[in-house]
Amino acid sequence: MKKELFVPGRTELAGNHTDHQNGRVLASAIDLGLYAVCETNGSKMIHVQSEGFNSFEVIVDFLNFAHSFDVRCDHLLVRTTEFGTPKALVRGVVSAFAELGLKVGGFNAVIKSTLPVGAGLSSSAAFSVLIGSALSALFNDGKVDPVVIARAGQEAENRYFGKPCGLMSQLVCALGHTLYVDFKTGEMTPIKADFSSMGLTLCLTDTGGSHAGLDTSYARIPGDMVYIANLFDKGVLADVDPAEFRGKGWDPSDRPVRRAMHFFDENDRVPRMRDALVAGDGAEYMRLMNESGRSSEELLNNIITSATGDTKLAQGLELSKKLLDGKGAWRVHGGGFAGCVQALMPDEYFAEYKAAMENVFGAGSCHRVYLV
Repeated sequence: MKKELFVPGRTELAGNHTDHQNGRVLASAIDLGLYAVCETNGSKMIHVQSEGFNSFEVIVDFLNFAHSFDVRCDHLLVRTTEFGTPKALVRGVVSAFAELGLKVGGFNAVIKSTLPVGAGLSSSAAFSVLIGSALSALFNDGKVDPVVIARAGQEAENRYFGKPCGLMSQLVCALGHTLYVDFKTGEMTPIKADFSSMGLTLCLTDTGGSHAGLDTSYARIPGDMVYIANLFDKGVLADVDPAEFRGKGWDPSDRPVRRAMHFFDENDRVPRMRDALVAGDGAEYMRLMNESGRSSEELLNNIITSATGDTKLAQGLELSKKLLDGKGAWRVHGGGFAGCVQALMPDEYFAEYKAAMENVFGAGSCHRVYLV
């Protein structure tokens, strides 16, 4: 059996580092993503060939033992030596499917990506969702719920890939449209969104910084937030009363406190950005988008880390401010510390913005993207 698949990348519109605290997010699938041809091979091997990368293989187990990590075969156990690799994501998704009693099997996948490497467009989430979608299409009659595929991808990233991420990226990649999600209440609402109809251009610039060596920096963000939540005998910040938090006499220079301040402010901002987007109020949306960007820079502090000393992202944000102040909006996109600047502006400013950004970060670094 052969299947052709497409899994979109995602852009985070609002809710920077809120999902792992059961907060609110606004995110959208985009027109860039992963294209794949997948075909069963009758073996116990998944073979992945992706343009520009070395091919690799992962042994899968056909036994639908499921239900218990204790009886899982060695091929599906977590391997810390594979952290940060696509092989880990394949192993993790197969493991999650097997545990749910879903069918797994060997197949060949040939993948082509239109996602810029390192641009914060959730290429790892898109890849894990692609593997889950292939397992669904080839062995489960295409009937696996996209939310189940998303959760399998999240487990693969958390346990096998070594990345303590929330569920936002996988959900958007699996469902393939613009979503407002409140992880505390379980609300998940598709949104009709189109910046083009407002005369606005959304673009993402890959500043070229590497995500290598950033795992600890990323992990500190949810760690700091959980530390504050624990002071209120809660597991995540979404369960803490914002008024109670704000009523405490915190030291504003304390990093966990500042990150918690960002969470509560950003969590309140997400539904307002959703409402502005749905209403087609571009001016209000851009005002709130700039608020979000300032909060990430000043409170969340996910622009520069001593782990790498990389300043390209900060440079991209500063240049965006110079080009768009009073005209548009800009913010860090995704996890931060490296990667991508998201910008939104009236259409007439895009050519100038793109030329200036690519003059610094290289030809092809600035991409206009469309919500799907």
